[in-house]
Amino acid sequence: MTSLNPSSPQQEPLLSIHSDSLTEILKQMGISLVVSTYQASKLIVVRSEQNYVNTHFKMFPKPMGIAVKNNRMALGVKSSIWELHNNPSAASHLEPQGKHDGCFVPRNVHFTGDIDIHEMAWCAQELWFVNTRFSCLCTLEKEYSFVPRWKPPFITAYDLRDRCHLNGLGIRDEKPRYVTALGETDQPNGWRGNKANGGILIDIETNQILLRGLSMPHSPRWYDHRLWLLESGHGGLCYLDNNSGKLITIAKLPGFTRGLDFYGNLAFVGLSQIRESAVFAGLPLTQTLEQRICGVWVVDIRNGNILAFLKFEEAVQEIFAVSVLPNMVFPDVIDADLEFIGMNYVLPDEAINQTEMPSSDWQFAETYFAKGNQLYTQGKLQEAIASFEKCLELDSSYLPARFNLGVILGNLGQYSQAIEQLEQVIQAEARHAEAYNSLGFIYSQQRQLDRAITYYRQAINVAPKFAQAHYNLGMTLLQLGEYQEGWKEYEWRLQTPQFMAFDPPQCRWQGEDISDKNLLVHTEQGVKEIIQFIRYLPLAAEKCQKLILVVPANLIPLLEKVEGIALIYTAQDIPLKSFDTYISLMSLPHIFSTTLDNIPHQVPYLTVPREGKEQLLTFIANQKKPNSVKVGLVWTVNNVCRLEDFLPILQLPHITFYSLEMGDCSQEIKTLPPDIQVIDLSPHLPDYGNLAVAINQLDLVISVDSPVAHLAGALNKKVWTVLPYNSDWRWLLDRNDSPWYPSMELFRQPQPQDLHSVFTIMSVDILTVLRYAKER
Repeated sequence: MTSLNPSSPQQEPLLSIHSDSLTEILKQMGISLVVSTYQASKLIVVRSEQNYVNTHFKMFPKPMGIAVKNNRMALGVKSSIWELHNNPSAASHLEPQGKHDGCFVPRNVHFTGDIDIHEMAWCAQELWFVNTRFSCLCTLEKEYSFVPRWKPPFITAYDLRDRCHLNGLGIRDEKPRYVTALGETDQPNGWRGNKANGGILIDIETNQILLRGLSMPHSPRWYDHRLWLLESGHGGLCYLDNNSGKLITIAKLPGFTRGLDFYGNLAFVGLSQIRESAVFAGLPLTQTLEQRICGVWVVDIRNGNILAFLKFEEAVQEIFAVSVLPNMVFPDVIDADLEFIGMNYVLPDEAINQTEMPSSDWQFAETYFAKGNQLYTQGKLQEAIASFEKCLELDSSYLPARFNLGVILGNLGQYSQAIEQLEQVIQAEARHAEAYNSLGFIYSQQRQLDRAITYYRQAINVAPKFAQAHYNLGMTLLQLGEYQEGWKEYEWRLQTPQFMAFDPPQCRWQGEDISDKNLLVHTEQGVKEIIQFIRYLPLAAEKCQKLILVVPANLIPLLEKVEGIALIYTAQDIPLKSFDTYISLMSLPHIFSTTLDNIPHQVPYLTVPREGKEQLLTFIANQKKPNSVKVGLVWTVNNVCRLEDFLPILQLPHITFYSLEMGDCSQEIKTLPPDIQVIDLSPHLPDYGNLAVAINQLDLVISVDSPVAHLAGALNKKVWTVLPYNSDWRWLLDRNDSPWYPSMELFRQPQPQDLHSVFTIMSVDILTVLRYAKER
């Protein structure tokens, strides 16, 4: 999915586009990012929120260097350095309550004067920073604006006219160790004469210049036993080879690279468009890349592969620093919010021990409520339940705690207890729309859809613009096959936070005549949805002058031949001026008034790529057992089942089994009994084009509800889809076929967690496939 998210209102539009993978990386690693942009005077907090990335913009005057260590953050701005401390108790008071797991609150501001503060770092408990105007490294003392601690050996005097453009600072063993500069010069602004190739890397400990001839180097970092840096003028992420002493570039990125941090095997790299000014003119990057990008790119440092990206549009054009906030998924940073700062207190432990806290009144109950919200955000659901129950023990009328308790119980599948709590909320507050909506969701999970619809409608009656309730109602109606109202309600997803996918200045297409306009169709959810709804593009192309599709890069080999597409882009490549109007791919069924009777079901509607696939075709053919049928398997998506659940089928003779998992599943395959063989195709499946080639060679695909199942259906290949008891809306109810895919057969769990009967039935039905293959 590609998402465009509007930030909080500012004078100029602040838009961001991100890859789906960035959301997953932030979630799985339990991290967030802070990014500074002095050009836009913003500090950007980058955090995951449900299915998208939330970019939260905070106002600071010309922010540049960022240093984060433990629960402290230092931020260099125009004429001062701010020190902020993470205050978890303050996080519990942020709206919406219970969502934030960190809150950096200003504690000290040190005025340095305008010294063009660049990179910063904590060394033990001391903050070091690059004073670019005075060409030196500095620390802070209360009596002084700054204290110079080191300058390059070729700098003969402190001079506020920036003699070498000292910019980057790297730490090693808790000491400042490496710096970068744009020139080895000792004259005011002398570095400008050879900025394209005059950059240097210096070892502070020895005063040795390790590298010369760099193109605007930046961000030296010692990480994983290597010295890394960004060669910004080439857009490169590089490291210094310990043996040869040469600079090795592992990734070239589509922008001026500046700002670097690491977490695990990943590098988070800031990219800037760079303006055509005297400072940036003549750089190699301006000659090789006509369009440069501003954002954050995520690179696997083991192989240089780009795993994810965040791209800024419009007002944000330059990034300076990127820092990882570990163990914080959804933090906030407080800027000059005097009211909030004025209501937060941090005291020494001795004072806290002497502070009188209420024991059984409202405030005490509120404390347990805040603690429950924090535990919920951290995924500690049982502990959160205990906190909310303690809150209600102290104050049984505390409705927010009762509501949250009901929601968590519902999430854990404890439906009767959840309903009891939520019904009490409604009895106490008859216009509690969120409680009605949550009850609707719980009943939908139990497949009591009529009752779920009743509660969703009650939520909407109380709050007519409650987008989540409309969206839930839409999915439930679609599951019942009531498509006319269902698609209309489904459109409300675009007004929920997790689906605010695209918000450019152009108008959204509502079905009006656009025969003289260019239409951009963007994706918003996952690969399954893209494959299912791509069938609408020929219809949409008939309505416009030119149709432009934006999809993830790994889908382009599969989709580039779809009828009706004039141009196909990835999100980071699409120019905003290339289209006149836009629409989400998943809104096309509503535009074309889709019913069960008129679903576009001409198959196949995707084309199998042919060129350069000989190696894959040969591998599949060579692995086939004599006189056997070829069956592909997918099992890992959504934790519906495990590979061992397939044993009733895997034990059958005359079948060659192939894993169609695109990720590494070799370890799970090795757990199978030694007489069962599953051929792992994942090394041969770099994209969905190769996946289509593999599927096309098989006699049958057996898959959970996954992109593979949808792709097999779109290719009109025989596919059996394993569905959980409470399946997705697109599969309707109690059918073993799908109006979306004529070649698909559905195998549903008759009861929750009952996979045994599903695979037992399959093991019998597959004998028919074997008999048919023999007859051929």
